[in-house]
Amino acid sequence: MSKENGNSRGNDSRIFRYGYLVTLLFLTLSGFGQLPIFKRYYIADIPGFGWLAKFYTTHYIHYLAAIILITLLSYVIASHLLINRRYQRVTLSGYIKGALLGGIVITGIFLVLRNLKSVTLSPGLIIFLDISHLGFVMVFLMAALHGLLFRNKWIKIQ
Repeated sequence: MSKENGNSRGNDSRIFRYGYLVTLLFLTLSGFGQLPIFKRYYIADIPGFGWLAKFYTTHYIHYLAAIILITLLSYVIASHLLINRRYQRVTLSGYIKGALLGGIVITGIFLVLRNLKSVTLSPGLIIFLDISHLGFVMVFLMAALHGLLFRNKWIKIQ
């Protein structure tokens, strides 16, 4: 949003948007870095991308970026429900992307819990969570690309 839309916090919104995009970039890179594809296809051999082939590096970056994403999402949801709901309406595109992000976060939380020593999940549930998490991510990335190409906004000012 910008000052033209009636929001006097145009710079804050721009910083928030770039923070969100950088967070998604690092989540995507580190998430796919958990798979061995960067080393297998020699992407990690490109100068500056060697960290993508290091499992624990991508693992910790993914967790850190996930914490940032959950913080940003919590802020946006609380802000919308408590302040902005009177003059903003969530679009269909916003609901779809929000539901996909919710699926990513929920499956991600269960995958984090799986790594705790005191939590035991069945192998079938772990496979379901892994595939669901990756599926939500892929569909979200396609929805985000669609939204970017066709200028579908998350919200509409009333």
